[in-house]
Amino acid sequence: MSDQPRFRVLSLGAGVQSSTLLALSAEGILPKVDYAIFADTGWEPKAVYAHLDRLEQDIAKPSGIPLLRVSSGNIREDALDPHHRFASMPLHILNKDGRPGMTRRQCTGEYKIKPIKQKVRELLGYPYPARIPKGVFVEQWVGISTDEFHRAKDADVKYMRNLHPLLDLDWTRADCTRYLTSLGLAGTPKSSCLGCPFHGNAQWRHIRDNSPDEWADVVEFDAAIRNGNARANAGGNQLLGEAFLHRSRLPLDQAPIDHVTAAERAALSASEAERLENGVVDGCSPWACRGDAAQDDFDLAA
Repeated sequence: MSDQPRFRVLSLGAGVQSSTLLALSAEGILPKVDYAIFADTGWEPKAVYAHLDRLEQDIAKPSGIPLLRVSSGNIREDALDPHHRFASMPLHILNKDGRPGMTRRQCTGEYKIKPIKQKVRELLGYPYPARIPKGVFVEQWVGISTDEFHRAKDADVKYMRNLHPLLDLDWTRADCTRYLTSLGLAGTPKSSCLGCPFHGNAQWRHIRDNSPDEWADVVEFDAAIRNGNARANAGGNQLLGEAFLHRSRLPLDQAPIDHVTAAERAALSASEAERLENGVVDGCSPWACRGDAAQDDFDLAA
């Protein structure tokens, strides 16, 4: 049984850290990866798709690294389709008794991890449901910097072994940003769904002020999911409360994204106030989702 990986793959979220790993590999500073895999939820911001195209043309292709795009579907369309099984987003809930809650987060597993696993199996030559022999595995790079080392974790299958090269380099997110800037990739966007409930006010304002069509899209979606996802409602499993994209649990076009009142800020801890404004610092990585692990699941469904 060999202890050597069949190949090396980069989990490419197209955010700061994973973009850095791709460039470091392409430049020969790190070993060359055999594949970079981007899991497309179907609802990334236009800026992310544009950045991904640039990574492919300017970084991956010239160095001979195949950039593979995989998908399990369109998360926005699936949420609104009563005939489609939907892996829930972490929506902010206002229960009927006034208590706040949050729906369970299943979207990362369904729309990020699942399609990457399927592609890795295919590349190994053991597509699901074929059994992968013992000792057959790939080395998978995940973009985790030292200021978020607590997010680093192993894959949940034996045929994928996660490595975190930025931790070995002792690089912070700021180091990654400086490096990308030196390559002409300043302004690398966060990788997350356009309507991710983990956005902070600054991200919502950026969408509203810079991309009117995307703002109209998220406002429309926010209103459409007020009673939960369409499949659950069609099956009689209705939400006992209302769902929102914004933490204030107000309709997105009415949410206080331009300011936080003095009273509201006084009621928040410093970290909570920072998160309200800026959201979770890092983008959505398949093996390091940017949201908290714990959520308040209060009376979410009948």
